[in-house]
Amino acid sequence: MRYFTPSPAHRRLGLVCLGVGMQRGVLPVVGPRVLDHHVAVVVVEGKGWFAGADGVRHDVVGPVLLWLSPGREHHYGPAEDGGWEELFVDFEGPAVEAYVELGYVTPDDPVVPLNDVDQVRVIVGRVVRAARGGSPLAQVEAAAAVHDLLVELRRVRSDRTPSGESLLDRLAEDALLPVGVAQVAARRGMTVGELRAAVRRSTGSGLKEYLLAVRLNRAKELLATTALPVHGIAAAVGYDDAAYFSRLFTRRVGVAPLRFREQRFRAVPGGWSDRVPDHDNPPLVSGDRPEEPRPD
Repeated sequence: MRYFTPSPAHRRLGLVCLGVGMQRGVLPVVGPRVLDHHVAVVVVEGKGWFAGADGVRHDVVGPVLLWLSPGREHHYGPAEDGGWEELFVDFEGPAVEAYVELGYVTPDDPVVPLNDVDQVRVIVGRVVRAARGGSPLAQVEAAAAVHDLLVELRRVRSDRTPSGESLLDRLAEDALLPVGVAQVAARRGMTVGELRAAVRRSTGSGLKEYLLAVRLNRAKELLATTALPVHGIAAAVGYDDAAYFSRLFTRRVGVAPLRFREQRFRAVPGGWSDRVPDHDNPPLVSGDRPEEPRPD
């Protein structure tokens, strides 16, 4: 375990790391207690239990994330037959409020199953190295790592539909279809209430807001990278009424679709690609020719 004592200047960064630890085995039971800061406890493997202020015990099976939030009582511990391995990072700062609002930190949902923790280990390792090094840069490096950790913990959260699919990946596909919320829920084998609750847990926003964001983001891509007319773009993102789409786009983005295109349009020979470039084998650009083999 290592600890930091951030200065007032460090606190003006908006997020500071207070401590970090790695431990495993049949560890002591924690609590009941109440903290004045946030802690992300990642149970890498093993099993145990967690209870909040209501005293109800929840089974914990790694990999899983436990959110300990300021002012909220918590009580937890590993099973006596084998224990568990855990990583933890203590942090605080005004930036945490934004992470809560955006659904990255979930005080109301303190037990969060994870898909994998490989990259989480790497990031926590960065915090540990910063804490051990004693460099004057250590606290800034640790704070930057906490930002990365919160993003990674959100990425590996185990959000799934009843059929085991990635919920947000499937919703991103459904969002571009000309169907209503009830149909979107039915396509995923969920009630509207279940889907709304799952999206709120995953993103911190409402279902309609999330679907609208997916549609608007895709519309912006099409406006910036294609010559499709506005009515064609409206249809491509799920709107039969181009006039309604234009009004909605203008209200939410702040400029009309054609004005957005004027500001952002970038035409490239051969069109745009969704492929991530391979920097070791970059694609040929116009005018390039592959090098001719030399004779022996």
